[in-house]
Formats: sequence, structure tokens, C-alpha cells
Amino acid sequence: MDTLTRMRAFIDVVEAEGFSAAARRTGRSKALLSKYVRELEDDLGALLLNRTTRQFSLTEAGHTYFRTAADILKEIDNLADLVRENNADLKGRIRVSVPRTFIDAPVGQSLIDFAAANPEIALEIVAEDRFVDLIEESFDLAIRITRLEDSGLIARKLSDFRVYAVATPDFVARFGPFDHPQDLTGKPFIVDTNTRSHNNIRFQDPNGGALSVPVAGPIEVNSPQATLRAAQAGLGVAIVPDFIVLPFIQSGELVTLFDDYIVKDRGIYAVYPHRRYLPAKVRSFVDFLTAWFRKTQV
Repeated sequence: MDTLTRMRAFIDVVEAEGFSAAARRTGRSKALLSKYVRELEDDLGALLLNRTTRQFSLTEAGHTYFRTAADILKEIDNLADLVRENNADLKGRIRVSVPRTFIDAPVGQSLIDFAAANPEIALEIVAEDRFVDLIEESFDLAIRITRLEDSGLIARKLSDFRVYAVATPDFVARFGPFDHPQDLTGKPFIVDTNTRSHNNIRFQDPNGGALSVPVAGPIEVNSPQATLRAAQAGLGVAIVPDFIVLPFIQSGELVTLFDDYIVKDRGIYAVYPHRRYLPAKVRSFVDFLTAWFRKTQV
């Protein structure tokens, strides 16, 4: 039995968090997977898994082997994808991390449309509002709505993106005027704790330079959707992404504030680890999203 087969069995067991789950996922028997892992340990002369009747844990050697072996197998799979790239059919699994805000908004339709157009690709969407470690957590890529910063990742911009400072007309009439961002001082503000600045909102002075305005208010929540609803309820000013707030601005339910001061250096990006061979399925996915945003002009 070749080393790659044993290595793949070990990776399958660790990623599935158990022999039984790995057997169901791969279609191989639990006994066969156990045999492969045992042979791999014998070949290495090291114990990789501490086994009990109900669970297992990685040894220190197992942790080291898993990290390197996972990268090796991914490179092998990516190289195979690259060779097959000219084939019409794209197959396999793509594991993507996305913010909840993205998947719950109209732009989330882009992922559904890709899945519908590529039935041979299993799209595993993990929605959570944190920056995952793509390599450590075995993600193929992530969608990030952010100001691009330097990192060891490759980023491809899918679309421009901005935020708006909004409030209801009644709120503006009661607490205004709001002519300058400093007018937010002491006024009710809905804080979205997903933002890195939290209680200090960054603005750009039209004449150059940056402004940082401390804010506070009746609600702090890690959800742009909840932030929007709080603003609609007249509880304060909120900073909300364009792709969820524009319909309410266009209807007049909300009005925008400080348009000349809003920072416009953000975008929607697809980011992925820097690997020598980018899988054809991932490249196809990113190309699809780029075309989708260009077509819909979100």
C-alpha cells in the first residue's frame, strides 16, 4: 500500500474527527481506515493518534504530521486539477468562509447561483463573522468585506463596497443637525461590534487627513442586519453596508449623513492561501463571482 493512500486515510480521519465519520464520508470501511493509519504509524515509527473506545486525540507527532501532510495532499490535488483544467467538467468540493452579512444579503445569491451552475461541485459554505485561518482550518478561500490589508494571502477584488451613515428623518429632526462627523459626539449611535474600530468611527476629511470620532449608544450588536433594524426604529445613527441599506435609502425611510466624509477604501474580496497550484475549481469559482458582481453591479 502506497504512502499517499495511508496519508490520505489519516487526513480523512482527522478532518472527520473520527474513524466512523470518515468511513461514512469516504465510503471506506472503518476497519480499512484503521488499518491504513496503523500502517502509516508503523512506517513512521511514531504514534499519530491516541485512541480510546469512543474518541481519539492527536499526539504531538500527529499534529506535526497532519499540518504538513494536509498541505502536501492539497498540492497534489491542485496539480491534478491544473492538468485537468481544460476539461469541461469541474468536480470536487470547495470549502468557503463567508460573513453572515454576505450570505444573508442579496449578494449571497452569488453563491447559490454558482452551485446551481456547477452541480458537480459540492459547495460547503461556512458562515461566521470572524477571520478564519484558511490553512489551519482547511478552507479553500474566504469572502471578506473589508479594507484590504497586507497579509500572506492572495486577494482578488470582486466588487467595490462602501458603507453609509444613516438615520431616520425623524431622528435627524430630533437630534440634528448632523453637518460634520463630530456632531455624533453625545448623540445616540448604533455600534456594530463586527467593525474593527468598534466605538471609534473612522472618517476621511475631504481636505485630507483622517478623523476618529468616539461614539456610544443604546445598542451594541455584532450584526449589520440588527444595526440596520435599530436605525430603522429611530434608535440612533448607524454605519451600514451598501448592499443591505440601499433600498431603504432609495425609499426615503433612511437618510444618509456625512457622505463627503465616508471612507471609500473598502471592497468585497475573494482571498485564498498563496499556493503554487490554484485548483481549477477554485479559479472557476472566483471567476464566476467576479462576473456575477460585474453583471449585477451590486
